[in-house]
Amino acid sequence: MARKPIMAGNWKMNMNHVDAVGLVQKLAFTLQDKGYDPEASECVVIPPFTGIRTVQTLIEGDRLPIVHGAQDVSEHDDGAYTGDISADMLAKLGCTYVIVGHSERRQYHGETDELVNAKAVKALSKGLTPIICVGESLEVRKAGQHVEFTVAQVRGALAGIPAGQVAGLVIAYEPVWAIGTGEVATPEDAQEVCGAIRRAVTELYDEATGQSVRIQYGGSVKPGSVTAIMAKPDIDGALVGGASLKPDDFAAIVRFYAMAQA
Repeated sequence: MARKPIMAGNWKMNMNHVDAVGLVQKLAFTLQDKGYDPEASECVVIPPFTGIRTVQTLIEGDRLPIVHGAQDVSEHDDGAYTGDISADMLAKLGCTYVIVGHSERRQYHGETDELVNAKAVKALSKGLTPIICVGESLEVRKAGQHVEFTVAQVRGALAGIPAGQVAGLVIAYEPVWAIGTGEVATPEDAQEVCGAIRRAVTELYDEATGQSVRIQYGGSVKPGSVTAIMAKPDIDGALVGGASLKPDDFAAIVRFYAMAQA
């Protein structure tokens, strides 16, 4: 089954709304200048909450070949939850995707698999596509438990979500030890876990669902490493951090297919 690769740039807590304009404009120009084919891969930018409206206006107004998303979502619909942003608010801002369960949310804000599941369910209820993040720490990998640990996170995040919705969402495998460290899992490391994730989804649901879900790799992805990673059969894209703040680098990652053909 052909799965369209998805390259998503997670800006994290970088770029105010003014900076966002320049970044998106340069990214769009670079993509178009290099002959970007939106049918070959999907380009997603994920700014902080403060930049979403600006990015939406720019993308929609200039009809750029880019879609946008958000870095988190509340598990609540509305109410007295200071600082939270609801799925409905994000949908009204034209978001297509929303990250849930990023390792930094799990580490710094104590997010559990149960909370990640609640956020994914809420996102889906408003027509948003969650990018569900999973991945192990260095200690877990050294213990040889990385596959078991990551698959357990997947099972927890998908609890109660019907097959029809699971088939359309995205799972991002991010080994925590490779995020922002400059360390990159080898393509074989990434394939081992991404393959296990696909098998787990197949076991939870069925073959069609397992073959439909898109699985990204994330963790210090760079133009020089993306082609080999994307050559693996169960990897359908990348969740990119630091390199997504550099338009030339991110454009090269989005156009990985051109480098593969070179």
